[in-house]
Amino acid sequence: MGCGNFFYVLLITFSVALITYNILISANAPLKQGFPGNPSSSSTPFSVDPIIKMPIDRSNPTSTKGKRLFHTAVTASDSIYNTWQCRVMYYWFKKFKDGPNSEMGGFTRILHSGKPDKFMHEIPTFVAQPLPAGMDQGYIVLNRPWAFVQWLQQADIKEDYILMAEPDHVIVKPIPNLSRDGLGAAFPFFYIQPKKYESTLRKFYPEEKGPITNVDPIGNSPVIVGKESLKKIAPTWMNVSLAMKKDPEADKTFGWVLEMYAYAVASALHDVGNILYKDFMIQPPWDTEIGKKFIIHYTYGCDYDMQGKLTYGKIGEWRFDKRSFDSKWPPRNLPLPPPGVPESVVTLVKMVNEATANIPNWGS
Repeated sequence: MGCGNFFYVLLITFSVALITYNILISANAPLKQGFPGNPSSSSTPFSVDPIIKMPIDRSNPTSTKGKRLFHTAVTASDSIYNTWQCRVMYYWFKKFKDGPNSEMGGFTRILHSGKPDKFMHEIPTFVAQPLPAGMDQGYIVLNRPWAFVQWLQQADIKEDYILMAEPDHVIVKPIPNLSRDGLGAAFPFFYIQPKKYESTLRKFYPEEKGPITNVDPIGNSPVIVGKESLKKIAPTWMNVSLAMKKDPEADKTFGWVLEMYAYAVASALHDVGNILYKDFMIQPPWDTEIGKKFIIHYTYGCDYDMQGKLTYGKIGEWRFDKRSFDSKWPPRNLPLPPPGVPESVVTLVKMVNEATANIPNWGS
């Protein structure tokens, strides 16, 4: 048994070292100045400012050449916390997959626990190996890029595009393929600020690669990106994440969003720009209306008094916080918010309730 563990660690370490070597070689080679999939971009300036708006013809994504399907991939551990979120997420994925304007293809939960669980029959799942013990340095999110590397290398993915999502995403309407012309489509996070932390990022994105504005204010999720582009980005994302975690300055500066910065850097290193699409998702309680958004991301706790007033930072008389259920299943039929609570929060709780009411064997 001991020899087996030693061989496994040796194999993983060799794989990581080999990928690192390849990335270092590719990083020293001249990078393409244009965008992948746009042959003329090296000689002709790109005609759409991706930071400001979507290209106009994306208003009807199925109007030309049929659908461009994307595969939705969600990384998760086998914890109760991740598992109940994945079950709710997959319930709503199935609800909207075949809706109007949808370009949603297949779905995979990338389970980085290293072994199957009892929900394999319910959710399409790829089992990935976790990083060797100690390599994540207590930052479990480092398993995400490594899990994507394994999935992209080993799985038979039919679609040409990938949507990287998270367990705590609830899809609220059919999602079209928002990417185009070699550009990914990503949600811009206000707290990802490459310009502010340029001196730190230059360790990983050197000046010869271009201005720091090439590093988009994004994480890896939600992002829709070409499969072939992601196959190039993922190993770099993994190695930049590990390098940042080992660098005391970067680790202290980026903290819990370190692998988000690592993905943004990796994407820039491979000349994959992103359309910054603010309507990709909302994050209650700060975002109060759903509007044209496609995803609710319930990363923040929602605390209110019984008059419907937000009491953020203080546990409310009414609350919904995913962390309340980090080691237990949320019960069916959670109490709805009091009058006056914004639409986004009310919709979120109703959608969680509908999912738990209809998913068989909930809580077990």
